[in-house]
Amino acid sequence: MRALLGIALACFAAAGMAAERAPDLVLRGRLSGADQHTYREVPFDVPKGTSRITVDVDYTGREERTTIDLGLLGPGGFEAQDGFRGWSGGTKRRFTVSATDATASYLPGAIEPGRWRLLLGIPNIRPAAKAAYTAKIWLSRDDEGFGPEHGLGDALSTDERWYRGDLHMHTAHSDGGCLNLSKTKKVPCPLFLTVGSAARRGLDFIAVSDHNTMSQVSDLREMQPYFDTMLLIPAREITTFEGHANLFGVSRTVDFRVGTKAVPDWNALLADVARAHGVISINHPNRPNDETCMGCGFTPKKPVDMRGFQAIEAINGTDVQRADTGIPFWEKQLNDGLRITAIGGSDSHIGADDPRDRFAGTIGTPTTVVHAKALSMEGILDGIRAGHVFVDAEGTRDRSLDVIAGAGTAQAGMGDDIALGAGAVMHVTVRTAAVQGQRLVVTLDGKPLASMAQAIPANGEATFDWTGDGKPHWLRVDVRSPEGKLLLLGNPVYVNH
Repeated sequence: MRALLGIALACFAAAGMAAERAPDLVLRGRLSGADQHTYREVPFDVPKGTSRITVDVDYTGREERTTIDLGLLGPGGFEAQDGFRGWSGGTKRRFTVSATDATASYLPGAIEPGRWRLLLGIPNIRPAAKAAYTAKIWLSRDDEGFGPEHGLGDALSTDERWYRGDLHMHTAHSDGGCLNLSKTKKVPCPLFLTVGSAARRGLDFIAVSDHNTMSQVSDLREMQPYFDTMLLIPAREITTFEGHANLFGVSRTVDFRVGTKAVPDWNALLADVARAHGVISINHPNRPNDETCMGCGFTPKKPVDMRGFQAIEAINGTDVQRADTGIPFWEKQLNDGLRITAIGGSDSHIGADDPRDRFAGTIGTPTTVVHAKALSMEGILDGIRAGHVFVDAEGTRDRSLDVIAGAGTAQAGMGDDIALGAGAVMHVTVRTAAVQGQRLVVTLDGKPLASMAQAIPANGEATFDWTGDGKPHWLRVDVRSPEGKLLLLGNPVYVNH
């Protein structure tokens, strides 16, 4: 299993979620006035192994009021059960369908091999008019995620900067609840309310991570154009009897039944995730795993190759000051030689921020802040993989932390590696915002360096030097209150890794 996982992980970064590729099929046709008020079926063949169909249609003649409506038929068409896959009329140019999700107007379902048909309706074309249409079709397999230009995770901004988000929340698609309209009882909370609460928190991105399901994805795709400044990332919380983990960036079903013949252990599940090019993070690893929190703690029965995880939820909700916070578990992995990213997640189960509900306001606390090349699903996930992350434990809108370590001409930030020989000095610059008067705490290999703790000056910038011994280390900078409360959790700079 280690060999299989290693091969899959070696391919991981190279594969990723690539930019739009060329279509697999291009279908063209012409229309004339004789096609007024008719339907045309445009056939195309779908091979075995296809897990998603994405269609993009363009046509000429709009200046003469020519209009083409769109629909999709599976093998057998209207006569077959589940043969009708949707009708968007003239409202959409591009749509996608898969077993787990589909563009609004279309139905998710198995992609059966065989002859499919693009259904064209022509409600208007003038008697003397001519028009031409072009249909581009992508036939994606499991390793291509949500397909080209899927309408989920596409860049909302191309600015390279820090983006603030929440990576863990639940809705009516699992066990998220909120007060009903009359405020009389708690009910399964509509996804729109959860997303709306996150938007009011001023977040740049969220991941909706309902338990073991992807039924929320179609709704997220429908909502993304409306929430045009907040990226909606499809996710799921893989919930097993031996622990929970959030999975990001994977569109297909993943078998979560750890301990069965199909999925004998966590290594088998991680190998499947790696084949799908996903990012997976252990959730609340230090929680109990008993009747008070069934399956919550990470308690695998067999040894796990921890290299299969890219992140650990070091802070879950407001647990940062409690004994069951995930920070010690994360630090142990670092001391075992792993380079694994600390993230946070609210684990919110309440979707509406009604002040009378005692669970209100948890979305965005903590906030995971990611330095990304763009506000896109690929950008955020790449930032997490790279460790370019800090966690704002209290979920503020403006606290920030940046660490730049330099030795000679080499520089490294959080998540990066820097070479440092014995006796060489590493100069560290820490830039912060909105934490003046708080304290910097420096941790080396899990032990605080008391000599380097200092108050943050009014300009928010502090420096210190550290002398290396030529050995591997990890060095982390956090921000704490004068009383010792953790405010900002940094990710390490790795030395000689």
